[in-house]
Amino acid sequence: MAQTVKRAYKYRFYPTSEQAAELARTFGCVRLVYNKALEERTRAYALEGVRVSYAESSAALTAWKRTEELAFLAEVSSVPLQQALRHLQAAFAHFFAKRAKYPTFKSRKKSRASAEYTRSAFRYRDGQLTLAKMDAPLDIVWSRPLPRGAEPSTVTVSRDAAGRWFVSLLVEQTIRPLDPVESAVGVDAGITALVTLSTGEKITNPRHERAGRRALARAQRALARTTAGSSNRARARVKVARLHARIADWRRDFLHKLTTSLVRDNQTVVIEDLTVRHMVKNHSLARAISDASWRELRSMLAYKARWYGRELVVIDRWFPSSKLCSVCGTLAEAMPLHVREWECACGAVHDRDVNAARNILAAGLAER
Repeated sequence: MAQTVKRAYKYRFYPTSEQAAELARTFGCVRLVYNKALEERTRAYALEGVRVSYAESSAALTAWKRTEELAFLAEVSSVPLQQALRHLQAAFAHFFAKRAKYPTFKSRKKSRASAEYTRSAFRYRDGQLTLAKMDAPLDIVWSRPLPRGAEPSTVTVSRDAAGRWFVSLLVEQTIRPLDPVESAVGVDAGITALVTLSTGEKITNPRHERAGRRALARAQRALARTTAGSSNRARARVKVARLHARIADWRRDFLHKLTTSLVRDNQTVVIEDLTVRHMVKNHSLARAISDASWRELRSMLAYKARWYGRELVVIDRWFPSSKLCSVCGTLAEAMPLHVREWECACGAVHDRDVNAARNILAAGLAER
């Protein structure tokens, strides 16, 4: 059955100098409002033991605009400022529900520069997007079309550390599930092979970070030699950021192609519940694990399976997939990481990763 989902379409755009200045001011005001509201909420709870609501933060924002010190907040669109308060409210809701840590302040250098506009603060007409406080539409590179008849409900504008500008349009889209297939696959995540499938196929890890490591190291050394606060340092920082962005783009593109293929070709996909945040504490493997981006792989599999009528099964992280013989079910006493091939007492010779993928598949099908 077809389902209606909210889906974000992200595009790059090239602002005019006036638009860039307006957006930069908006980003700064959004960050200031978020931090000031967080400070007020923290103070109220620490000194008075009371929780400040979104309505009270909104009223405070109105009062701030009337002061001489913060009168400039009225010069930008009010919608992104209100959205910043809503995001803070959501962050506190997650904190009190014990789903996240206490909200932190946004840094001018480290935090993502972005602003969110709802319907009342933008106009989308004939394929052109115009934001509040702007006279001309954004020069967007439409790398792929929006769904026919789609009307954006929310627009998020951002600028990354490499100085690239992006606009993300949230639309409602009807997605029809793929035709059912009989195949199922177990997926064992690794480092040498990014994933090994229960079919015996191994998808080689592209190691995008390693591919760009030499150029990145050279750029970082050049950055370290510059003087703090100089224009040379600013240019060197952008160069490093662009290399990081290129590596991230390579990785994301590869993962999208891989997960789409897995979901398209299989009715059921079974994976392990890997705890990446604990695994990266191993300093010998942290860099390789981060480059593999297993968490993003799982996230993509989850939403694509949900969209297209497939089933994603996640088995327990403690399941001994590598030590269990997929032929006779015998459990080996130990299986050091350096052992890549082993022979069971039943005579079966196993490739460690293929055997693990087959056990993952069997365990996942048994849990259904």
